[in-house]
Amino acid sequence: MNLKVQKSKAESQKSKVEITGSKSETNRLLLLQALYSNISLENTSNSDDSEVMADALQKSKIKNQKSLIIDVHHAGTAMRFLTAFFAIQEDKEVILTGSSRMKERPIKILVEALQQLGAEITYEENEGFPPIKIKGKKLRQSKVSLPANVSSQYISALLLIAPKLENGLELILEGEITSIPYIKMTLALLNEIGVETSFVKNVIKINQKSEIVNHQSTIESDWSSASYWYSIVALSEIGTQITLSSYKKESLQGDSALVEIYKSFGVETVFNSNNSITISKNSNLKLETLNFELNNCPDIAQTIAVTSFGLGIGCHLTGLHTLKIKETDRLEALKTEISKLGANISVTTDSLTIQQSNNLNSNIAIATYQDHRMAMAFAPLALKTPLIIQDAEVVSKSYPAFWEDLQNIGFLIEKE
Repeated sequence: MNLKVQKSKAESQKSKVEITGSKSETNRLLLLQALYSNISLENTSNSDDSEVMADALQKSKIKNQKSLIIDVHHAGTAMRFLTAFFAIQEDKEVILTGSSRMKERPIKILVEALQQLGAEITYEENEGFPPIKIKGKKLRQSKVSLPANVSSQYISALLLIAPKLENGLELILEGEITSIPYIKMTLALLNEIGVETSFVKNVIKINQKSEIVNHQSTIESDWSSASYWYSIVALSEIGTQITLSSYKKESLQGDSALVEIYKSFGVETVFNSNNSITISKNSNLKLETLNFELNNCPDIAQTIAVTSFGLGIGCHLTGLHTLKIKETDRLEALKTEISKLGANISVTTDSLTIQQSNNLNSNIAIATYQDHRMAMAFAPLALKTPLIIQDAEVVSKSYPAFWEDLQNIGFLIEKE
């Protein structure tokens, strides 16, 4: 489904949007809930990824079914977390597979780490990539090391199962650590349910915990989803306000860096007493190149790049090496699509640079590469020029109500 997206003449300057729970927090807590049945969850994400995760974990509970085939489709988080989860499910044999793109996304570093702990995992097709076969068993080792600059999802996958290992886990990270906020999120969620952890220099230790007391978690709304609303406000007239629920000032999510980053785009954030935030455009910008290091929040790079281009200012974004193994190679995809609109953009293996320019081509069709963030990052540009977003339904991966929410605040959206 292709959608034409454009600005409404009757666009409201003040709007409210409800955003469901963080996909990152939800998927971690779903796995912990599967390990400890007396955890209850509120405000879970309604994303495809979280539904895939929940469905797979539900299948794991079926008694007398020792062999399973689970298809995670495009859900990278589910692939990584479930690989670790099923490695410790004794007497279960599982084949984890996914979409054609998923079969191109590496899993070898996580598999090898689990094998160090004693896991039995083999590749069904290509070495180092899904699909994989996992024969669940008790893992008796308690010490493992892996490169620190890998996707934090590999690290979190190990940390989440660690309390159920008979001697806990000591994880040694070698080199400079990537995406520390996501690791700290995982540790904080473990702490919330009563698991003792430590993170000193490059060593993480998780204590064994066989049972926990009854625990209820209310999941904070998703900051990655909030990024598109920050972009919309930045690209709007001074005075535009959007209220989003529900967010914490002391967030576990790395993408809450939006609050500081978007000050450079004239957007201010107010945390309200009811856990909502109000974001407002309150100033114009100096036309200077902005520099952001996004090692801790790479998922908002596409949004920031599009915002910069739409405002006619340059940007230099670094710390983006993990974007090449996402739903698509996000750096190359951004380069291709934003160039169509008239941008002068260059990318390396871990950075992106857009030159200051006022070029903006109209009625361009944006390819989304089966990547939800490509669709949503480009949509706010409709405030500047009509756009066609191809395969627009891909947003359901993380934010199913995205197009409906845009319409509700005054965007005109038509099927092509």
